Amino acid sequence: MLARHTDPIAAIATAPGRGAVGIVRISGKQIAPLVRVLCGKNLKPREASYLPFKDAKGAPIDHGLALYFPGPHSYTGEDVLELQAHGGPVVLQLLLARCLEAAASLGEAGAPVLPGLRLAQPGEFTERAFLNDKIDLAQAEAIADLIDASTEAAARSASRSLSGDFSREIRELRDALVHLRMLVEATLDFPEEEIDFLQKADAYGQLDRLQAQLGLVLARTQQGALLREGIKVVIAGQPNAGKSSLLNALAGAELAIVTPIAGTTRDKVQQTIQIDGVPLHVIDTAGLRDSDDEVERIGIARAWDEIAAADAVLFLHDLSRTTEADYAAADLEIAQTLAERILPSVPVIDLWNKIDLAAPGAQMEPLAPLAGRVGSEQRLSLSARTGAGLDAVRQRLLQVAGWQSAAEGLYIARARHVEALQAVGAHLQEAHDQLNVPGPALDILAEELRLAQQALNSITGEFTSDDLLGVIFSSFCIGK
Repeated sequence: MLARHTDPIAAIATAPGRGAVGIVRISGKQIAPLVRVLCGKNLKPREASYLPFKDAKGAPIDHGLALYFPGPHSYTGEDVLELQAHGGPVVLQLLLARCLEAAASLGEAGAPVLPGLRLAQPGEFTERAFLNDKIDLAQAEAIADLIDASTEAAARSASRSLSGDFSREIRELRDALVHLRMLVEATLDFPEEEIDFLQKADAYGQLDRLQAQLGLVLARTQQGALLREGIKVVIAGQPNAGKSSLLNALAGAELAIVTPIAGTTRDKVQQTIQIDGVPLHVIDTAGLRDSDDEVERIGIARAWDEIAAADAVLFLHDLSRTTEADYAAADLEIAQTLAERILPSVPVIDLWNKIDLAAPGAQMEPLAPLAGRVGSEQRLSLSARTGAGLDAVRQRLLQVAGWQSAAEGLYIARARHVEALQAVGAHLQEAHDQLNVPGPALDILAEELRLAQQALNSITGEFTSDDLLGVIFSSFCIGK
């Protein structure tokens, strides 16, 4: 391990600000001497002791609970000391400073030495838990996801990942892959044994079963990633089509200003909502039109930038004005620009708003430039003002997002997990294709299986670059 991984570390482990209780945490190897200095006595392992926390002169900083967890039976796998005091920011900073001061004083006048106690970096406590084999990398990420969960479904799913549900599925895939690799390598290493690998070892069957199992895990992982990440939904359309009203209706709050004046929205307004536990990041944008107003033109340019980066677009039409030639022509022009600027895989959902104001029999005609695109299969009408038709819009958003159901047992996942599993699938497909050619090259087959296992191991951290670890743990809070 790097040198910094062996330094004892300390940090405030509770959130910034005032609270009833605050925690200062220390982790390191053989910190018992520091425990005695800070607490004035030896502590019984895993037993709370109420005592004064004193400064260097013996004056009390606070009174609270001290808990000592000797390694390896601790969160980090090292010795851990937690000092639980009153949760005032000044008190906790004084207590943290005392820990650093006390560690620095060790070694003076013959006292035991505790070298290099320093402030912890973001995520360093959890990183040490990973490095000391207390948790794997997927579980470490689940800790951050549990803290950041914005919905009940996300929190429950993160808890399942933390308990190891996701990791167990990955290990099952790995074990099956290792077994298949073992047979291939045996055939390569001992050709004189004349092992009929393809028939006796049922290579085709094993690989087919492995691909089928991978498909199930990938589908669940994609659902878990959607539950964590959500999707970015941009509301687009002409001025006064009801975009801001739709945002307010979806959010259940008056977030955007709504007036009859065209061009009221000059910049994006964003709100994260949840539908069946799935977070949707909904963005209201400026009305799309030609404008001589410099500020409005900037807002429209930003609107197109948001549309280009969207995971789904709600194209809002004013059903009360669709019979007007100028309005229909402008809608057609927007549709053409949408078709040119966004990828074909990005769904564009046509919504006809203001059904409460539309004339009887008003037509909801799909626009030719967007015909055949994902999301255009269904015509939806609504009234953002009254809420009529809003449930159908919500369900359509879940459908285009790829959400299937809030199935019990779903675990949280990340985009990198999905990408890793997709890489595994690509290597397994290459291996499958190699088996289907006459006289398959077993060395190529073995290499594809090795690469598949390497991609799989990156999920749980059995094969992980230091750069990836830095990115993952830098997103944690300091005391975690």
